[in-house]
Amino acid sequence: MRPLHSLIQSSFTAVYRVSVNHCLAIKSGTTASIYTANNIISGYAKCGEIRIASKMFDETSQRDAVSWNTMIAGFVNFGNFETALEFLKSMKRYGFAVDGYSFGSILKGVACVGYVEVGQQVHSMIVKMGYEGNVFAGSALLDMYAKCERVEDAFEVFKFINIRNSVTWNALISGYAQVGDRGTALWLLDCMELEGVEIDDGTFAPLLTLLDDPDLYKLTMQVHAKIVKHGLASDTTVCNAIITAYSECGSIEDSERVFDGAIETRDLVTWNSMLAAYLANNQEEDAFELFLEMQVLGFEPDIYTYTSVISAAFEGAHEGQGKSLHGLVIKRGLEFLVPISNSLIAMYLKSHNKSMDEALNIFESMENKDHVSWNSILTGFSQSGLSEDALKFFENMRSQYVVIDHYAFSAVLRSCSDLATLQLGQQVHVLVLKSGFEPNGFVASSLIFMYSKCGVIEDARKSFDPTPKDSSIAWNSLIFGYAQHGQGKIALDLFFLMRDRRVKLDHITFVAVLTACSHIGLVEEGWSFLKSMESDYGIPPRMEHYACMIDLLGRAGRLDEAKALIEAMPFEPDAMVWKTLLGACRTCGDIELASQVASHLLELEPEEHCTYVLLSSMFGHLRRWNEKASIKRLMKERGVKKVPGWSWIEVKNEVHSFNAEDRSHPNCEEIYLRLGDLMKEIRRLDYVANSEFLQNNLLSDTLSGAIPGIVQLVGLSSFQSPLYGWQRLAKRMTVNLRREKGNISQ
Repeated sequence: MRPLHSLIQSSFTAVYRVSVNHCLAIKSGTTASIYTANNIISGYAKCGEIRIASKMFDETSQRDAVSWNTMIAGFVNFGNFETALEFLKSMKRYGFAVDGYSFGSILKGVACVGYVEVGQQVHSMIVKMGYEGNVFAGSALLDMYAKCERVEDAFEVFKFINIRNSVTWNALISGYAQVGDRGTALWLLDCMELEGVEIDDGTFAPLLTLLDDPDLYKLTMQVHAKIVKHGLASDTTVCNAIITAYSECGSIEDSERVFDGAIETRDLVTWNSMLAAYLANNQEEDAFELFLEMQVLGFEPDIYTYTSVISAAFEGAHEGQGKSLHGLVIKRGLEFLVPISNSLIAMYLKSHNKSMDEALNIFESMENKDHVSWNSILTGFSQSGLSEDALKFFENMRSQYVVIDHYAFSAVLRSCSDLATLQLGQQVHVLVLKSGFEPNGFVASSLIFMYSKCGVIEDARKSFDPTPKDSSIAWNSLIFGYAQHGQGKIALDLFFLMRDRRVKLDHITFVAVLTACSHIGLVEEGWSFLKSMESDYGIPPRMEHYACMIDLLGRAGRLDEAKALIEAMPFEPDAMVWKTLLGACRTCGDIELASQVASHLLELEPEEHCTYVLLSSMFGHLRRWNEKASIKRLMKERGVKKVPGWSWIEVKNEVHSFNAEDRSHPNCEEIYLRLGDLMKEIRRLDYVANSEFLQNNLLSDTLSGAIPGIVQLVGLSSFQSPLYGWQRLAKRMTVNLRREKGNISQ
């Protein structure tokens, strides 16, 4: 690919030459000649100077069909289809015969804008005037139908063309490739070879886009062999498509071989194709090296290059490259380009530190924003736990008339789920219905998740019913919902129904199923699912599947099996697995194993407060005060502080948040007074079975200090929210109860 300045220079040279010829024609008085005038008009049109061409056309007294066809083609190539169509109508009005070239140009414009109805009208004109067998008009008509994804109509046109050339065949093959009909496209290739039609780059390039799965690797090799046989292996367009095809089939080695073999014919697209191949196969280091190499060899990166390489610079090991790329973008003055800014926003949001501030700075500095820019920030707020900010930002999006799509709805529903704001979630659901996104799998999954988190599993099921049942996304969410509501049997029934309907299962499906088994104690069934994942479904167990199984074994009190499973894992356990086992140790009261597990966790996450708090609590429960004191001392030495718990409650469409031992709420005194009455009642009824546990954790009888063990275990903030809700709604609840009693007595 030539550099931009080279293209500008050549374009300027072409316009200059046409202008010189125009001046010579005026000087010699030959502009009245139709032949000379048509050449000058055509020259200006091909250089993109359509206004000058149009002016000369108007000034030309003698015109023929070539003059009109030149202007029609010029406006089509300039992207002004409406004007081209008006010229066609004027051409007919002035009595000039419309021919195959006229139809070819106007149908090209139809294909570009997708006005298939106009194309059908042109088709009727072609049939009426007897041009359906004309190769030029027929090929253009076929191409129009194919690009408008009307491949059946394209095939009917194809059958009526008397002389079929490679352009005709390629247009039909491209049409079937565009709609994903691999079988028909390959069959047409065979037919094309049998008829002896010359095969070129336009034949193979669309076919290679269909080879995008590891199961198609052998087929890709066969097509590659045909390419070599026809002498097209060095063609740049075909070479680029082969690199991408091998990459999507999972063979990065073959992509590299093709790339290395094209050293004489590489263009910028070739480099970008190889760059994308490395990134698709998670070889970020090779991608960064390629990015540097291409610039050393004189290839200037374009928008696609930058957006691709920036997308890889979010892992912890590559954060430095991400910031360097940001600096390079600014240095080269490309930060104003929306796709590049969007990539930078996504990079910062995916980074290990979740750099929300940097992403916001880029967003606010953008003069032009598209819906991707807005969705990225909204999703960033949601995934970073800034749910209230996400809701405010969503409202800002609506006030700015930004297009709200399924990504935006999914993000805002996630925030409603995190805050458990049922009424607000229901309002978003209404917007989803009005916008027609309810059948969308991602939105339906978010609705299911939101209703499940808000405790309304029945509405979660209602959100599942209208969705298409061919994707696992909504199924997985509903299985999770039933599992987390303790309805494991229904969750497993859904899994078996999903399997019977041949819905493609994924690794998330088995996380949901193992979670269901864990919540209802089906240990043997859980073992069976874990062992059959790879053998029966081709899904290798991941870290999260082992964590679910360890949780299941821990809940069943089978710690030895849980420990043995960790030792048998094919990879090193991460913090999630150790935390799961530590929670099981706490449930079973195994302090010795808990100490071993905690030592692993303290190495992996020395700043995570949960491990210290849990271990300290267990030592306190067993009256091992020295060990408890040593944990407290270690926390102090490492500067680790217990993160206070938060809870939320929605009362009359307003969210109230509470922090442990926080007194900032305006109804604080009333809440603590009610809490004191509640604790007195707990003591009177001996609500806590283990009285020693209660006494050991009771440091003070005053409510301003620590409170009894049950509250410490669950968290003070967890009591504040329901207490406040009870206080605000107590009167209404009493009325409802009385009415219910009245109805029963009647």
